Formats: sequence, structure tokens, C-alpha cells
Amino acid sequence: MELALVIFLFLVGIVFIVKGGDYFVDAASWIAEVSGIPKLIIGATIVSLATTLPEMLVSVMAAAQGKVDMAIGNAVGSVTANIGLIMAISVLCMPGMAKRKDYLRKSVLMLAAAVMVVLSGFLGRMGTAMAVVMMIIFAIFMGDNILQAKNSVTTRTDSTREIKRPRPERREIIINIIKFVVGTVGIVWGADLLVDNGSELARFIGISERIIGVTVIAVGTSLPELITTITAIVKKESSLSVGNILGANIIDLTLILPVSALVSGKALPIASASAMLDLPACLLVGGVALIPTMFTQKFTRLQGVLLLGIYIAYMVLTCAVIGV
Repeated sequence: MELALVIFLFLVGIVFIVKGGDYFVDAASWIAEVSGIPKLIIGATIVSLATTLPEMLVSVMAAAQGKVDMAIGNAVGSVTANIGLIMAISVLCMPGMAKRKDYLRKSVLMLAAAVMVVLSGFLGRMGTAMAVVMMIIFAIFMGDNILQAKNSVTTRTDSTREIKRPRPERREIIINIIKFVVGTVGIVWGADLLVDNGSELARFIGISERIIGVTVIAVGTSLPELITTITAIVKKESSLSVGNILGANIIDLTLILPVSALVSGKALPIASASAMLDLPACLLVGGVALIPTMFTQKFTRLQGVLLLGIYIAYMVLTCAVIGV
């Protein structure tokens, strides 16, 4: 009975995170939009940060509670799930062209961040110096996003005259404020339920918090990206899916891990199992997804098959072989 309650609360946590994230993104986008900020800049900054808020809170809460393996497993596992599962599904269903200028910088930044994480694994910890390097990569990514959005706005604007925005109605303001508050509370509460009950689930089943982190928690907190991908497939907008996944991955690696290290108050120790399997798997799926595309300027079904195969093999190894 107690195990059933833990599983139920764990699933409730995932639901709260997904719905809370949905409300939060909608409200944050609306607040930014009515303030006059262009939609492209909103997408490049606020929305990309908001969609990774579930992973951020889960990892930070886990680090604050001393559950370091879960914190690292969630952040790195989310990246591996985003590419090896979600991007693989997108590429299999919708292979397409990829303009080098649109993806090159983001691809290089993501791979650089993955290399830094693997290096941290070899060192056995993420110290202050490595955390600073990761946050510099994050700052470059956000700066590039803003610059690209501004350039896009400039090229699409035929005149400098701005359209006068209608003032939002009182009802609309109230609804979006409620959405923002409910979304924030939902994400925070969901993250708390996920960490606490994920830890209990690991104890009940007799496996490590790391495995829970890189499997069910990582996939659970990646559901916003999965929903975005499914929507993009239905609308035949592959660039939306890939762009969202790339942005989320860079933030997962370059912001969540350093912040978790700061919250823990010391260098973030990395377990040998993570260093040997989780971190190299993250770099491997990133390389398979991005390096060929840098040269061919297209995503192929072969990449999708390879990514899915690597992810399945990684899951099998994680659950059946290295249960530590």
C-alpha cells in the first residue's frame, strides 16, 4: 500500500510539473508580449528558460537535499532523453534540411558543454572553475539567441513604425496572473514530489537514486519537450522541434549543473557509474545527432535509427548492468 502511494505521488509530481510548466510558459509569454517585447526574443529567452524549469527545480532541490546522484542524473539524463528519444522520434517521422547558419553555433555550444561535463566526470567532480566555464557557455548561448532574434526582427520589419498594441482587458490580466502563480506553484510542488518520492521509489525497488534520476525522472521532466516535438510533427515544423531540444539541452548542461553545484555549497561529486556511462552516452548521442548535420545540412532517418538504438542500449545497460 505504501509503495502504491509513493508511485501515485510520483506520477502526481510529473503531472504537476507538466501542467505547471504549460501554464507558466503561457503566462510568461503573455506578460512579456504585452510589455512590447518581440515574440522571437520571448521564445529565445523566456520560453527556452521556462521549458527547462522542471529539470532545474528537480536537480536543485535534489542537490540541496544532498541527493547529488539524482541531481546529476536528472540533468544529464534529460539531455540524453531529449536527443536519443525525443529528437530521434522527430527525425524518424520528419527528416529534413537544416541550415548551417541556424544550427552551427548552438550545435558547437551544446557539444562543448557535453565535453566539459565528460571531463568533469573524469575528474570525479564539477568544481568552481568548471561551473564558471559552463555558465560562460550559457551566457554565450543566451547572447546569441537574443542577437539572432533581433536580427530576424530587423530583417522582417518593413518600416520602423510600430503597431499600437491594444491594452489587455482586466479579465485577461487576472487569468494570466493566476496562470503564472498556479504554474509556478505546480512546478515547485511537482518537483518536490518527484524528488521525495523518486528517492523513496529507489529505496523500495532497491536501486540507486542515479538510475531513478536518469530514467523516469529525466523522461518525466522532459515531457514538455516531448509534447513540443509531437506538436511540431503534427504541424510539420521540424525546425521548431530541433531548435527547442537544442536550446533545452544547452540550458540543462550549462545552467542546471553549475547552479546545483552552487546550491550544494561544494564541488559536485560525480559517481563513477555516471562518469563511465551517463556522461559519455550524453556526448555520444549529441555527436551522432549534430556532427553529421554540420556537414550535410540535413537530419536523416539513419540518424534517428542510430539515436534510438543508442538510447535503448543505454537504458538496458543502465537498468540491467550498472545498477549502482
